[in-house]
Amino acid sequence: MSALPFAFAYPAILGALVALPVIWWLLRLTPPRPKAEVFPPLRILATVLKREETPAQSPWWLTLLRMLLAAAVILAIADPVFNPRASSIAPGGPLVLFIDNGWATAPDWERRVETAEALIDDADSASLPVSIAFTADPSNDALAGTAAVARERLRAAEPRPLVPDRQRAFAALRAALDGVKPGTLAFLTDGAAANDNDATVRQLADLQPAQLRLIASDATQTVAITDANNAADAMTVAATRLDSASAATLPLTAQDAQGRAIASGSISFQPGQSVASGSITAPFEMRNDFARVSIDNHPTAGAVQLLDDGFKRRRVVLLSGEASDSLQPLLSPLYYIQRALQPYADLIEPNATNLATSIPDLLAQNPSVIVMADIGRLPQETYEPLQRWINNGGTLIRFAGPRLAAAPADDPLVPVTLRQGERALGGALSWAEPQPLAEFPNFGPFAGMARPTDVTVKRQVLAEPTPDLAERTWASLADGTPLVTVKPMNAGRIVLFHVSAEATWSDLPISGNFVEMLRRIVQLSRSGGVTSQSGGATTADALPPFRLLTAKGALTTETGAARPLIQNAKAAPVAGFENPPGLYGSEEGFTALNVLPQNAELKPLDASGVTLVREGLIGGETWSAKPSLFLIAFLLLLADSLIVMLMSGAFSRLRPAARTAAMIAVAAGAAFLVQPGQSRADDSKPGDDQIFQRLDNTHLAYVVTGEPEVDRISQRGLEGLTQYLTFRTTLEPSAPVGLDITKDELAFYPIIYWPISATAPMPSAASINRIDAYMRSGGTVLFDTRDQFSALDNSGGTSANGERLQQILANLDIPPLEPVPSDHVLTKSFYLLSSFPGRYAGSPLWIEARQDNRSGNAKSAATADGVSPILITGNDFAGAWAVDDNGVPILPTVPPDEAQREYAYRSGVNIMMYMLTGNYKTDQVHVPALLERLGQ
Repeated sequence: MSALPFAFAYPAILGALVALPVIWWLLRLTPPRPKAEVFPPLRILATVLKREETPAQSPWWLTLLRMLLAAAVILAIADPVFNPRASSIAPGGPLVLFIDNGWATAPDWERRVETAEALIDDADSASLPVSIAFTADPSNDALAGTAAVARERLRAAEPRPLVPDRQRAFAALRAALDGVKPGTLAFLTDGAAANDNDATVRQLADLQPAQLRLIASDATQTVAITDANNAADAMTVAATRLDSASAATLPLTAQDAQGRAIASGSISFQPGQSVASGSITAPFEMRNDFARVSIDNHPTAGAVQLLDDGFKRRRVVLLSGEASDSLQPLLSPLYYIQRALQPYADLIEPNATNLATSIPDLLAQNPSVIVMADIGRLPQETYEPLQRWINNGGTLIRFAGPRLAAAPADDPLVPVTLRQGERALGGALSWAEPQPLAEFPNFGPFAGMARPTDVTVKRQVLAEPTPDLAERTWASLADGTPLVTVKPMNAGRIVLFHVSAEATWSDLPISGNFVEMLRRIVQLSRSGGVTSQSGGATTADALPPFRLLTAKGALTTETGAARPLIQNAKAAPVAGFENPPGLYGSEEGFTALNVLPQNAELKPLDASGVTLVREGLIGGETWSAKPSLFLIAFLLLLADSLIVMLMSGAFSRLRPAARTAAMIAVAAGAAFLVQPGQSRADDSKPGDDQIFQRLDNTHLAYVVTGEPEVDRISQRGLEGLTQYLTFRTTLEPSAPVGLDITKDELAFYPIIYWPISATAPMPSAASINRIDAYMRSGGTVLFDTRDQFSALDNSGGTSANGERLQQILANLDIPPLEPVPSDHVLTKSFYLLSSFPGRYAGSPLWIEARQDNRSGNAKSAATADGVSPILITGNDFAGAWAVDDNGVPILPTVPPDEAQREYAYRSGVNIMMYMLTGNYKTDQVHVPALLERLGQ
């Protein structure tokens, strides 16, 4: 070691400085400057003959500049290196080395070894024993020994991808010293506190060493990633740093499983900020390929965040049996599901309401989960692709509701056999009280969750008892009835919530447990996830080490003495000696364990109140002056060149090129100013004119059956109702429209009249799917069997038209139905009616059943949640409304009674008002009931 503050790497080169005097003499010579003379030839010749040429000397300051240039080049080649040496160790006691070898020491580990070796050499020279302890080493040997033994242990040590366990190392060191006071105690630290109560420096000072040294490296290199979240639009990354004195921007790189960089981003720290977050923007599909994210130029395990299948953002499809109502979102079946899953998944909703076409399109997007809210019956052609998707690993989550309660019991996409109908708890006709939830079983995704005490269930669909029902139940009520059931299907599963997705059946959707339950179920859809084979329930099985992280942030297959990772549902695992950071599991699926826990923060090591000597590592202040000297030499060369050009008059011969430069600037500006003309494409399609005509006003519509007489009565009947509406109300509909339900757009019409005829062709499955989609989107279909019989009850025989209606309804997802109650808004929307006759008066008008009626609450008002998507009658409305061109009725009523025809028209008016102003009219007619509830 040199006693000077610097040393030359190549001192022999300094011999070239002896040649500087010779260089001085050579550099002072310069050729004479050219001189301009007047042309007379004789005078020039005389001057040449008389003048004796002698070289002119360069100015002394120019010669000095060239000498400095030569000296700078010689010194740069000699490579002066600044590397001060620390003071020697204190005598009178053993040398104690307390060395951090955690993840933060990986970048400068060689310098730490060099620093420790220099201290061991000093102890060897003074014949002092050496005790050495490593804070991230599972061994507890810190006994004092010879310098040779200490060197062997030092060379065998290596940095580990762990947070230092200084308390364990200090306990081993104190036991090894056994009361002996150290001479020099050197703490080679990474500078970061291991925890919030890290008092290692004060504990080392309590050993009363003669000299306490705190040796640390540059803290600006200690940076770690603490969290990575796959958000909706980008991946957000949280990081922490040790040195927060200045602003810094750190580049991020995301890599796939093959180690290829596929996306990048950055994290920006402000002065004084130790925790910050950044983002990596990439498409959804690319973000799901991320296997790790790291901070560039920081080769440490802490600067790497390993990602597993749990990080991947799931693609979730949302389907509902009801049309969404933007004015009443809290009543939408998908409202609470959307709010629960939005932070964790990419949500997809169908572009069309026709499930027969939208479900195959959605399956083509490879979703992980499909959520169905109160869908009782699906189009027949969708069952096979859905079952194939589930068998390949998809997760189907279904929620109960009125439609599912009324669906047939042979649905293959229900995990358990359901009892038809629903169970009401706490109603006027029910002895049972609303039920709370029971404790979650120790299997399934909800294992470890606390039982929600603020959730009660007022209505549910019941499962038929089976021997395996308990094994398929993930959650149940306090009375033992299932709340969430599951059915595994090869690699996938079907999950059913036996309550609705909105808050009418239970408090579950408005509780925080709903979010956690859905999140855990969605996480089960991980591709090749580590799950048990029993019911698809996750278990606490031990995961063997698959790939482990080195201190420099690389994955290796060497697992060493690492033990299997036991997952705990109540707490996230923490990296340690038994479970180093890495990937645990197998090629089929694994869990990532990172160095630092989520949202950790790096803080400086507390050394306040302790007398010590702070030092840097050997080489910590080492820097070479070669680049600076070469830069100085280049600048001097540049200055010399400019001076020579100035002295030779080179600049005086330049000519301005302002005109050319201006022309170039104008041309460049003109290129930016020229704007291409805008053009518009003609994107009109055939039939657009007809669509615009039907959008200008309300039209009544009817289904064209293909039978001329039936279609004629339908057209003339709606024409008669249109005239009656125009004369008696402010509504002035335009001419009625006949619809071909196989191809015509249905969304333009608030209600479609469908006369049922057994002799007409049976509608195709595609046509029925279009009607089903129309009803889901908020439209209403009025089915009329025109036979005076009730097609829905079993009080008598069913007519041929009634059988055809049942065949059509068998392929539609319809809610439970009931005859219009006496207090329903249909009886008061415009006229006061007690019945709804048509050409006949014997058939009731069926509408969607109200849930409050099914619970036995007779005082509650009619549902104000929208308009019934289906109306069914057998009274032949169109036959009573039908008129000829002169306004004369075409068909007589049965029995002949003009008063009955008047009431038939009034029934049509009430139906139209109900269709167009359902929610508003419902609120208006029930003002007395609302005021009674409010106590007015």
